[in-house]
Amino acid sequence: MRPLPRLHAVTDGAVLAAEDFGVRAAAIAAAGAAVALHARDHAASGAAVARVAARMMALARPPEAAVFVNGRPDVAAAVHASGVQLAAGDLAPADARRVYPQAWIGRSVHDVAEAGAAVREGADFLIVGSVYPTATHAGRPAAGLELVRSAAALGRPVIAIGGIDAARAREVRAAGAYGVAAITALWRADDPAAAALALLSPWMEEA
Repeated sequence: MRPLPRLHAVTDGAVLAAEDFGVRAAAIAAAGAAVALHARDHAASGAAVARVAARMMALARPPEAAVFVNGRPDVAAAVHASGVQLAAGDLAPADARRVYPQAWIGRSVHDVAEAGAAVREGADFLIVGSVYPTATHAGRPAAGLELVRSAAALGRPVIAIGGIDAARAREVRAAGAYGVAAITALWRADDPAAAALALLSPWMEEA
């Protein structure tokens, strides 16, 4: 299994519907193996998510970026994605692993109790947030850096999400995060390729 990417470019229905989605996806993927593009659309059918994931796979292949599928381990297995990202209403990590044992299995968590449960259920990594206030989840209080620290102490790689920009990427790195995830800071950036490199820079500097 390939190393877990540091930067997770999470999508939603609006991102996927944008006319320049392919151009932006290719620009983000240009950062290479440190990047994972996430096929995520809660309102889409399995067939539609599979089409998106297959398109991402084609865009990600030349720079060797990864593709993860959110919520659908069956789709991830069908397209040979690198990983699966699960939310509270999805299969448990152990069950998702039965569907697709070759994949990274991640779990989205919002507090320490959820993080501990996800680890016990067999998650390989945790996407933790919202760390900072974000318009994507306007009604959700920001958890802050303490959640990053507490989740990292559980011994699984922590990907911080929620209001992440280049400056905050350094803060979550210092708090113990393995990497970051973003929607707005990547997909709606003026220069998605530069935005990806800026978010990765705290980890690239240690290489």
